Amino acid sequence: MKIRSLAIAFLLSLPLACQAPVPAPAVRPVAPQPSSASLEVVAESDRLWTGVAVARDGRIFVNYPRWFEDPVFSVGVLDVQGKTRAYPDAEWNRWEPSLPPERHFVSVQSVHVDADGFLWILDPANPGFQGVVAGGPKLVQVDPKTDEVVRTIRFDETVAPARSYLNDVRIDTRTRTAYLTDSSLGALVVVDLASGTSRRLLADHPSTKSEGVVLTIGGKEWRTASGGIPQVHSDGLALDPSGAYLYYQALSGRTLYRVPTAALRDAELSTADLGARVEKVGETGAADGILFGPDGKLYLSAVEEDAVKRFDPATRQVEMVVRDPRIAWPDSFAAGPDGSLYLTICQLHRMPEPGGPWRIFRILPR
Repeated sequence: MKIRSLAIAFLLSLPLACQAPVPAPAVRPVAPQPSSASLEVVAESDRLWTGVAVARDGRIFVNYPRWFEDPVFSVGVLDVQGKTRAYPDAEWNRWEPSLPPERHFVSVQSVHVDADGFLWILDPANPGFQGVVAGGPKLVQVDPKTDEVVRTIRFDETVAPARSYLNDVRIDTRTRTAYLTDSSLGALVVVDLASGTSRRLLADHPSTKSEGVVLTIGGKEWRTASGGIPQVHSDGLALDPSGAYLYYQALSGRTLYRVPTAALRDAELSTADLGARVEKVGETGAADGILFGPDGKLYLSAVEEDAVKRFDPATRQVEMVVRDPRIAWPDSFAAGPDGSLYLTICQLHRMPEPGGPWRIFRILPR
């Protein structure tokens, strides 16, 4: 079976092939060795991962997207010996087109642990960016205490259209709401966790769209195989500590936006009125994942600078946290129980050439 990856932005000219199953990803724990004032490597892998989440007991969850090859499994948990095993079990991680997509991971993009300790797994079900598998888009809730799936919220074509790619997720346990981005078409998705109903919002608003910029990553312009400019829309998102605002931005852009969460949850608000509530926060640079840290500041994965930056909502100032050439396409953040931040690198700008190692860094904010 052939897969042509679009490298997140529907790069139609880049041919790729699925590979036969290979041994489970080798994840190597690395003894903490500070590489800068606040950066240390905690694990390495010879397989591409994107998302990371950390449970209250310190367990680290990762996911392997079905982009350039078929992963051995989509979601894994790291053990102290540096190996990953399928999580929550092997059956959920078994996928082929003949299987019911609502009960199997098709192509997982991100993982997230909420304030109550539950793990949420977002499956856009768009392997190789070749189109959504009908019945596959879903948000899966797992209880790490029991390692059991407790809920699956499915998204129909009104929420996850055929060319969509649901990218990231944040959970507000106070209002029982999930917020998602669609990085392929550009939109936000709001899920009422009490009822399980979902709405697709701001799909025609400029804040969820690419800005048409050419990103320079690793010293080179990021372009398609034919020389085109990849356009990745709304990607990273972050819920502020109060839950009052949702921050988000397009990967192919340098502008940070926010919108009141009360407006997003108001199903009676018109499209125009909701759009009017969107605020342009400022130019913070191109970022993939974003997350509020325990200090109340917004951390941004600065893909063009091999760095992590920090935005202060009070002063609207941006400062450099750490910069290191090993932070090659910083991707997703997670908060650890000790107040530290975890960050994956995906090195997407180097794919589909053989890459690695893929790392998870731990950042100690100061």
